[in-house]
Amino acid sequence: MAGLMKMLVAGVVDGVLKEILKKSGTGTTKRTRRNARTPTGVVTGLVKDAIAKAMAPKKQVSRKRTAAARSKQKRV
Repeated sequence: MAGLMKMLVAGVVDGVLKEILKKSGTGTTKRTRRNARTPTGVVTGLVKDAIAKAMAPKKQVSRKRTAAARSKQKRV
């Protein structure tokens, strides 16, 4: 009887351990991104100049006044 209980407990413990280890494993590996090589020399200067010319400065956007700001403006 004791042997039967020991076998039953051992089987349950083994099953639980296998399940825990299966879930806590590494699973899928993370993909690493390749770092793009930065251009060197004269090409770098040309690329930077082209980017600077292509990017126009941002225009200032007008902001809507709040009701409190409008009432203050009326009082002045």
